[in-house]
Amino acid sequence: MADYREAPLATRPKTLDPNEYYNLSPEYRRAQEERAALRAQMKRHYQLQLNNPHRKELIEDPALQRWLYARNNPYKHFRNNKKTSLLGVFFGIAPVFVFYYIIKKDRENREQRIRDGTLVRKFSLSS
Repeated sequence: MADYREAPLATRPKTLDPNEYYNLSPEYRRAQEERAALRAQMKRHYQLQLNNPHRKELIEDPALQRWLYARNNPYKHFRNNKKTSLLGVFFGIAPVFVFYYIIKKDRENREQRIRDGTLVRKFSLSS
């Protein structure tokens, strides 16, 4: 904990903040323990259903059903924000312009070398 150094462009994670980590109120700790107990109880219930050898019905996990529905219908749940817009620009539009610039510069340099007579052509049909 003491030897943790913050990154220059990132904030300290909330779990490593000493004020949040050590100075927790008893009510907050009790609420955390209650949530953990509830999660453990739900997990145990699901595991009992899943591993029941006499089971004949399908087990439905509502959280898994929601996740699968959102995964299969991404465009209904897509939100346009700064991050998605920047990703679209960086991975969709920027490469087109970068490749155009690279090809254009290469062609201009080649044409300039042809005009100057400094281009060595490796293969020629005429001698």
